[in-house]
Amino acid sequence: MKTEKNISEILGDKADYYLDYVCEKITKDQLQTPSKNSLDKVFANSNRNPQVLRSLSQLYNHGNLGGTGYLSILPVDQGVEHSAAFSFYKNPDYFDPENIIKLAIEAGCNAVASTFGVLGLNARKYAHKIPFIVKINHNELLTYPTKYDQTLFGRVKAAWDMGAIAVGATIYFGSAESNRQLKEIAEAFEEAHNLGMVTILWCYLRNDSFKKGTVDYHASADLTGQANHLGVTIQADIIKQKLPTNNFGFKEIGFSKYDDEMYETLTTKHPIDLCRLQVANCYMGKIGLINSGGGSEGDSDLIEAVTTAVINKRAGGSGLILGRKAFQRPFKEGVDLLHTVQSVYLNNKVTVA
Repeated sequence: MKTEKNISEILGDKADYYLDYVCEKITKDQLQTPSKNSLDKVFANSNRNPQVLRSLSQLYNHGNLGGTGYLSILPVDQGVEHSAAFSFYKNPDYFDPENIIKLAIEAGCNAVASTFGVLGLNARKYAHKIPFIVKINHNELLTYPTKYDQTLFGRVKAAWDMGAIAVGATIYFGSAESNRQLKEIAEAFEEAHNLGMVTILWCYLRNDSFKKGTVDYHASADLTGQANHLGVTIQADIIKQKLPTNNFGFKEIGFSKYDDEMYETLTTKHPIDLCRLQVANCYMGKIGLINSGGGSEGDSDLIEAVTTAVINKRAGGSGLILGRKAFQRPFKEGVDLLHTVQSVYLNNKVTVA
């Protein structure tokens, strides 16, 4: 792939805003930032067994970002999470699971994350060619009225049997079912670690009360940050989180523990500072934060993806897990978009703020 991409040109008149900002609340010297030695620095003295360390090494050393400490993961579980017809009508080729894996390989991703069905159908052909991450639970979407719950779709051992090096799971923190999900996934992650697998947690929020008037706090920095902290508590090796869009969720909704001084001390309204708070809640960056790429909006996808990558990298995050912006377009365009995102992490001029 060509690594020289004009990031400033893509960001346009926002280039200086994102590329020149310096975080002064939580400073970069307080963080464990991604590097080729990250695994040794973080996990060598942990309780993770040697098999987990080997799986982590496979994940971090594969693809175009291999050896950098950063991750580019293609996640395609939307066929379950958002309905297959809605997810794939823009490019029906992806009803065929093999094309999902081909896209991840051609784009030089560190790994492909998908369902038991998608990866299991192609395991013998591809499990040795690109790291597999099996998403073990889903919101099955056919319950009516719609409810938000995550249901286990298979066992960790089945993921291990197909050659996967990692399992992924979602907890809907704040939902009525979150305590059950927390217990289920903590147990699943323990089993995964015992088998030598990496654990990745989608730390998402679901509660109607997290909307206050016209403002939605499901992606607020303080709420998502706390979700991240719960995720690392059950020993997730990597946290997946949406990029924060606002702050003051605890204060405006009026629950949990908060103080005005807490917000003043830890962050500002700048997007990189908001993401920095998410990183801080991942044990000051020792557990990697990968932000999600979000839905596909068409012509604006490239700018949005690069902006998210710049914010994540400069905040101290560990990469991007981007799906819909890539697979909901022609194959080559999807590959090119993923390459451009990866170029942000390969560009030494884009530094931690």
